[in-house]
Amino acid sequence: MADDLKKGLEGVLVAESGLSSIDGDAGRLIYRGYSIEELARGASYEEVLYLLWHGELPGADELESFTAAINEERDVSEDVLETMERLAAADEQPMAALRTAVSMFSASEPETDADPEDLEATLRKGRRITAKIPTALAAFERYRLDEEPVDPHPELGLAANFLYMLTGEEPSDIHAETFDQALILHADHGLNASTFTSMVIGSTMADIYSAVTGGVSALSGPLHGGANQDVMEVLFEIDESDLDHREWVEQANEAGRRIPGFGHRVYNVKDPRAEILQERSKELADEGDSKWYDYTTTIEQYLSEEQGLAEKGIAPNVDFYSGSVYYQLGIPIDMYTPIFAMSRVGGWVGHVLEYQEDNRLIRPLSRYTGPQDQEFVSLDDR
Repeated sequence: MADDLKKGLEGVLVAESGLSSIDGDAGRLIYRGYSIEELARGASYEEVLYLLWHGELPGADELESFTAAINEERDVSEDVLETMERLAAADEQPMAALRTAVSMFSASEPETDADPEDLEATLRKGRRITAKIPTALAAFERYRLDEEPVDPHPELGLAANFLYMLTGEEPSDIHAETFDQALILHADHGLNASTFTSMVIGSTMADIYSAVTGGVSALSGPLHGGANQDVMEVLFEIDESDLDHREWVEQANEAGRRIPGFGHRVYNVKDPRAEILQERSKELADEGDSKWYDYTTTIEQYLSEEQGLAEKGIAPNVDFYSGSVYYQLGIPIDMYTPIFAMSRVGGWVGHVLEYQEDNRLIRPLSRYTGPQDQEFVSLDDR
């Protein structure tokens, strides 16, 4: 029995995967061997889903068939819509509403009796979950605004369709392309907490609805999801301040304040996903309000270069730029983490399927530190 305690499983190798790989020193992320830069700039989110789930990029006919299959599964049941309406009226948190919705999706699953070892059936279920999450999330937000949900648009891709269902208007090309890129960038990222949670659940051969519900639950914790919302709160604070944004960040630094969106458990250099979103933030700024881009670039330049954080291995992560990008797309800030889940479901499903191909129940050890040889005393004598 190993005696070395690895708190948080840090550095412990628990599985092999062909889905994604991270080089934290080089700032490199790949999906199935393809660089994240190439995929984000040249593929659609649907292509990336196909890649993660099938191991290769689709041809034109395969993509058309795959996309059509997703589009056919977008509708959610009236029970789900009614529940989203009730949760919105109760001022429920969006991630909690999403957790409930995913769990409810299984009630309308046509293959509920499929053998747990039928991985093709599991993949079809995962595709249905992926298709329905945007619809449920958009409906929840519409209900919060006292507006009726918008039906999915049959001719729009997953990213553009979500923005359409959120606002009732077809998004501009740059908005649709930007959001599609954001979904690609968040689709998978190694064995993070929510992915590992999904795998642990999947290793019991529980259904994929349970595994994805677990992933949503893990992602809802502030140490995993939500940093981009924290970044946006800081940018709001700067915007409302009487100080120039350069002066604001200088004073915050002098006060010892930690700026969210810097540093990562894996990356020692700037997150490659942040590089891509910074470019999109600049494009959005050029067509509208540039202040959010100005704030983030000023903060990065000051902390990374002048304060030397880059030399210490502390650099912007994906959350630092995704927050302002989502805000420029008109997305409410408390929907940022649910959107993370909407993207990451691709990775959760992919990892569960991959692990179940050669499944072994995940059952780690713990070191007992409690008392020994306690003498039991009956209830009457205690």
